[in-house]
Amino acid sequence: MSKIFVLAEHRRGELREITFEMLTKGKELAEKAGAELTAVLLGNNVREYAKTLAEYAKKVLLVQDAKLENFNSEAYQKALSNLIQEHNPMLILMGHTSFGVDLAPSLAVSMNMPLATDCIELQYEGGVLTVTRQMYGGKVNVNATLRKAEGYIVTVRQATFPAERGTPANGEIVEVPSPLVQEEIRKRFIEYVLPPPGGVDITAADTLIGIGRGIKDSEEIPSIEELAKILGGTLACSRPIVDKGWLPDNRQVGSSGKTVKPKVYIALGISGAFQHILGMKNSELIIAVNKDANAPIFGVADYGIVEDLFKIVPPLKSKLSELKG
Repeated sequence: MSKIFVLAEHRRGELREITFEMLTKGKELAEKAGAELTAVLLGNNVREYAKTLAEYAKKVLLVQDAKLENFNSEAYQKALSNLIQEHNPMLILMGHTSFGVDLAPSLAVSMNMPLATDCIELQYEGGVLTVTRQMYGGKVNVNATLRKAEGYIVTVRQATFPAERGTPANGEIVEVPSPLVQEEIRKRFIEYVLPPPGGVDITAADTLIGIGRGIKDSEEIPSIEELAKILGGTLACSRPIVDKGWLPDNRQVGSSGKTVKPKVYIALGISGAFQHILGMKNSELIIAVNKDANAPIFGVADYGIVEDLFKIVPPLKSKLSELKG
């Protein structure tokens, strides 16, 4: 039976969300192609992760080695190449993250496999893989067909697909001996470099309050920051706010910024250009406030208020403060 590999990504003691997003898409593709969904887990002392992955995939290939304890593209490539040669998967999915961007190109060259990066959709048509990617800063979606091959490598944009549990797969965990025993690895993991104190990672926030052109003036931003603080959330924005220099680019949501998937996304004065929507459409709950009833943001919002945000924010802050005592 053909196999679809999903390379599990883990860091600092936990499986990353992109892993489950790829497993969801991989399951869909595997069912259509009559293939076996296989999670590939490389690491050290990570059997507990394998048990979690077995709830999503029919099989988990587990390779444990001290050289794999932290991500190292050279060690990962050697271990993954060994599994590819043995199982000949029709597709290998990995995240378009710092891991995947480092690993995928060299792996594709070494295995002579077609590679598509930063994909937001993929499907098989007549046995050939077709992917959707963005060009010109997200202004154009392009459907590209890869050359016919036995197997493909694809990196997937984060937060593009939902991470759905579904029916437990009760997958088999197969521990594979590490091929790195006698291998000399030139690269060395030194340390994780965390954001500086005060640095903001909007991709990690459970609640995001996004602001757009409707904010009108940078002097209004402290008021929205106060709302974010009351909600225990983080302030984000659309591209025009960054272009004006009102917030740094690490706060930007969208195809030219960051893709986010918080539990709650509140869009204040954001019209909802498709570049922005692509970056937040998979949020669990979307609330939009915009005085234009035809604003595209309402097309993806779970709840919408057609009103000037400055008539909504002050009473909302007052009520939330009252409820918090």
